[in-house]
Amino acid sequence: MKNLLTAFFCCSTLISFAQKKNSAYQLHINKATSPVIVDGSMDEPAWLNAEAAKNFFMVLPMDTSHSKVSTEIRMTYDDQNIYIIAVCYLIKQAPYMVESLRRDFTFGKNDNFIFFLDPFNDLTNGFTFGANAAGAQWDGMLYEGGKADLNWDNKWISVVKNYRDKWIFEAAIPFKSMRYKKGNTTWGINFSRLDITVAEKSAWAPVPRQFPTASLAYTGDLLWDAPPPETGGNFAVIPYALGGVSKDYDNNSKAVYRKDIGADAKIGLSSSLNLDLTVNPDFSQVEVDKQVTNLDRFELFFPEKRQFFLENNDLFANFGYTNIRPFFSRRIGLGVPISFGTRLSGSLDKNWRIGLMDMQTKHDREVGLPSQNFAVLALQRRVFARSNIRFMFVNKQSLNYEPGKDTTKPSYSLYNRNIGIEYNLASANNVWTGKAMLVKSFSPGKSDKDFTHAANLQYTSRHWTLSWQHEIVGNNYNAEVGYVPRRNYVKINPVAGYLFFPKTYGKILSHGPKLSTTYYYNNDLRHTDDETYFVYTLNFRDQSIADAWVAHDYVELLQPFDPTNSNKDTLPTGSKHSWKAYGFDYFSKPQHLFTYNISGRFGGYYADGTRLNISTDIGYRIQPYASITLSTSYNHINMPLPWNITDFWLVGPRIDVTFTNKLFFTTFVQYNNQQKNINLNTRLQWRYRPASDLFLVYTDNYYPAPLSVRNRAFVLKFTYWWNS
Repeated sequence: MKNLLTAFFCCSTLISFAQKKNSAYQLHINKATSPVIVDGSMDEPAWLNAEAAKNFFMVLPMDTSHSKVSTEIRMTYDDQNIYIIAVCYLIKQAPYMVESLRRDFTFGKNDNFIFFLDPFNDLTNGFTFGANAAGAQWDGMLYEGGKADLNWDNKWISVVKNYRDKWIFEAAIPFKSMRYKKGNTTWGINFSRLDITVAEKSAWAPVPRQFPTASLAYTGDLLWDAPPPETGGNFAVIPYALGGVSKDYDNNSKAVYRKDIGADAKIGLSSSLNLDLTVNPDFSQVEVDKQVTNLDRFELFFPEKRQFFLENNDLFANFGYTNIRPFFSRRIGLGVPISFGTRLSGSLDKNWRIGLMDMQTKHDREVGLPSQNFAVLALQRRVFARSNIRFMFVNKQSLNYEPGKDTTKPSYSLYNRNIGIEYNLASANNVWTGKAMLVKSFSPGKSDKDFTHAANLQYTSRHWTLSWQHEIVGNNYNAEVGYVPRRNYVKINPVAGYLFFPKTYGKILSHGPKLSTTYYYNNDLRHTDDETYFVYTLNFRDQSIADAWVAHDYVELLQPFDPTNSNKDTLPTGSKHSWKAYGFDYFSKPQHLFTYNISGRFGGYYADGTRLNISTDIGYRIQPYASITLSTSYNHINMPLPWNITDFWLVGPRIDVTFTNKLFFTTFVQYNNQQKNINLNTRLQWRYRPASDLFLVYTDNYYPAPLSVRNRAFVLKFTYWWNS
C-alpha cells in the first residue's frame, strides 16, 4: 500500500504543474462612470463605457467553433456592488424555454445565462450567479473546481427583460455577499449561455465539451482597475418567529401547539472569512426528501438541505467518498433539537481555507438520549496548480452521561472521534483528477481495525474516461457523525469508457461503451460480492440521450437480509446469490413543453427470483408560471415462498407554481406502499425582500385510504434578513 500511495503522489505531482489554461482571455472591469439602475436596459453611460466580452465559443454539441448564438457581456462596479449586464441574442424569434420562475432552476431545462467567479483565482472555489430567460435567479457556491452547491442563498438583485430578438439579464451583486481576498486585482471568470431551442451551450473562455462550463480550470481573467472595495464590518442577523400545530391521529394524541423564536447571525471577520451563529434553529420550511423504494442491504443517503450547514459545506461534507464520509451533518439534530451552534469558514489567504463548526443538541429524557456536542475542524492547504491537502477532525461527545447507568433506556456512546487527511488532485486542465485519504476513528473499547483508506485516479479526455478506485474500511471503523453504510471490506473498481464522434452530420452526436467492474472482499481478502456493468450510450444532437446496459451481480450475504424490506422473512448469512440483468434509459429532448424520462430493468434477483423495475419522470411546463411533474417507480419481485410476489409502487406528483419570482407555491404528494404511507407536503413561500421570507407549510400523512389521516401539521414561519 505504501508503494501504491507513493506512486499516486508522484504521478499527481507531475501532472499538477501548469499555467492557467485560459489566462489569455481577459476582461477589464472599471469603476462605474455613472449610477447603474438594474432595469434590463443598457442605456447608462457606465455601460456604454464598459469593455465588452463577446465572441463566445461553442461547448455543446461540439467545441470546435465559435457559437451560433451571440452573447455580449459588460461589467462595472461601485463602492457597494458588482454590476453585470448580458445581452443574449436570438437566432430566431422563438419563445424562450423555461420551467418556471422557481429559483435555482434545473440547468439543462432552461434557456439561461450563468457566470462563474473565482475571486481567489485558485481554480478551485468560487461563486455562480445568473438567471433563466424568464428572470428566475440562480446562485450557488463552487467547490472542487467546478461543482455547484445551489443550496447557498444570498442577497442580490437582478432583472430580465425580453425583446423580439434578444433577452437581457442585468444584476447587482453586493460585495458583502461574497468572500474574496483583500487587494487581489485578478479574479477568475467565465460566462455560460444555454439556448436549448437551438441545442447549444457556449462559453466566453473556451471549455472542452467533456467538462461543465462551471469548470474553474478554464476561466479567463477579470482584471480590476483598482483593488475591489473592502466590505468593512459585514454583520447580518436573521431572526425567525414560528407558530404551528400538529396532531398524531395514529395514537389519538392531543394537538400540540408550537411557538418558537430563534436567530442566525452572520459576521464577516474579513472579506474572505465568515462567522455564523445560530440559536434555537428551526428547519421546518425545508423541502421534504424525495422518497425511493428501498431494496438495498445498506443505509440510504439523503442530502443535507438545511441552510445553516451549507455555506462552505464542501470543506466538511466532501471529505472522503460517496460511501465513506467521516462527517455528515444530517447526523446532527436527528430527532432531537439543536440548542445553538457556531461555524467559522472561509479562506485565510489564497492557499489556506478553514472550517470550524461546533453544535450543541438538547437531551431527550423519554429515550434517555443525553445532550451532545458535535465539533468539526477542517483545514485545507492548496498545493501545485489546483490540488490541495485537507485535514479533518470530528468529535462527538455525550455530556453529563454515563453509558449503561439507566438500564431502562437505550445506551449511547460516550464519545466518537475521527481524524484524517486526504490529498485531492486536480490537474491544471482538469484532465487528471483523483483523491487519496486515510482516516482513523476512536471509540471506547476499540483500538484495532479502526481505520479506512481509499484512493482513486481518473483520466478524462474528449474520447476516453479511465479510472481506478479502491477502498478499505476496517471492521471496527466507526463514524457516528458520518455516513459509512458498510464496514469490513476491500473494494476495487476500475472503469473504462470511450466516445465515438461520427464524421458526418447526423442525428447522433456521439456514442460509445463504458465498462465498470466492482469487486468486494472482506478484510481477510475473501471475495464476498461483485458487479460487472456494461452500458452503451447514444447522445443525440437534439440533446436526448438513450442507453442500454447489461450487468452481472454476485452477492454473499454477510448478515440476514430481507430482499423486499417488507418483513416477510430473511435470507441467511452466508447464502450466495448471482444473477444477470439488463435495462435501458431514455431522456427526451428538453426543447419541448412536454418532457419525459423512462428507465427499465429486468432480470434475476436474490434466491433465483426475478425483478422488474419501470421508472418514469414526466414533466409539463406552463411557461413561465408552472411546472407539473409526475415521478413513478414500479417494482415487481417474484421469489420463492414466503416472499412469493411483491409489488411496490412509488408515485410522486408535484406542482410548482411561481406566481412571480418572489411568490412560490409547491404541492408534493408521495404514495409509497412499501412504507405504507401517502405524504402530502404543500409550501407557500413569499420572498417579500431579498433573503427574507414568509413560509406556510402544511403536511399530511395518510394510509391506507386517502381519508385515513395518520398525522397532520401546519407551520407559519417568518424570517427577516437584517444587515448593517
